[in-house]
Amino acid sequence: MGSLRILANDGMDQSAVDALISAGHSVDTNHYDGDALVEKMKESDVIVIRSATKIRKDLIDKIKGGSLRLMIRAGVGIDNIDHVYAEENGFAVRNTPNSSSAAVAELAIGHMFTLARFMHQANVTMKKGEWNKKHYTGTEISGKTLGLIGMGRISYEVAVRAKALGMTVIYTNRRGKLDQYPEFEYAEMGELLKKADYISLHIPFDKSKGATIGSEELAMMKDGVYLINTARGGVVDEAALLEALNSGKVAGAGIDVFEEEPTKNVDLVNHPKVSCTPHIGASTAEAQERIGNETIDVINKFFN
Repeated sequence: MGSLRILANDGMDQSAVDALISAGHSVDTNHYDGDALVEKMKESDVIVIRSATKIRKDLIDKIKGGSLRLMIRAGVGIDNIDHVYAEENGFAVRNTPNSSSAAVAELAIGHMFTLARFMHQANVTMKKGEWNKKHYTGTEISGKTLGLIGMGRISYEVAVRAKALGMTVIYTNRRGKLDQYPEFEYAEMGELLKKADYISLHIPFDKSKGATIGSEELAMMKDGVYLINTARGGVVDEAALLEALNSGKVAGAGIDVFEEEPTKNVDLVNHPKVSCTPHIGASTAEAQERIGNETIDVINKFFN
């Protein structure tokens, strides 16, 4: 394989950096933009990115003829890489789909608990010196129905945890009913939207199709539904969601991903019915270590 020049433009777990360096490779964990990024990519053999770096067609066109052969998205989704165009132009594109499932699943469940028990509100008001005990009569998630939109690795981890908490789990999936998950009930999208008390999204964002959840889908949901999005910004229409929150149709939303990141949607972030986090689904020490190890495996398999 020889010595590789690896650009980890959005950083990398230190244990993975150390392992790659010990194997004789060079690793640059600085973040570059613009012309500097183009030059660094052209002189690297591998680029590893997370969510911050976007590799679009215009950037791909600029790095042709350089040394770069492999693009790795350290995470599940690869929608921040124009991967079809990249592969058409001779670049291999890989991801690390197995490493962050538990971390994202736990955050989704965390948002559900937060909304059900008003922790996002009570934490703020108590720090202001307020004791609003009577304001925060919550609900229990046990006995409620969780609807999962998309049924992949992360969604399955959410389902297992939700079932252990006493929830009924139903799912919809573009491939239909999945035989490997007989313990969970399949439902068509319309049925799921009508039946679920909580809805959690676990699907990629398709720019050509736009939002999966817009005003029409929100109208089909139960009054007082809770909506969780730890998947991708854009799969939920933020304007439609804000309207549904204001009307009371949606009782609460847990949001980790936004149409624009960092988000400028202050109305949504500051809404009292919203529990929000800054795209931290995979941001656990354990997940980052696993992602680093899986990234090393991808590099070794590709160059061997």
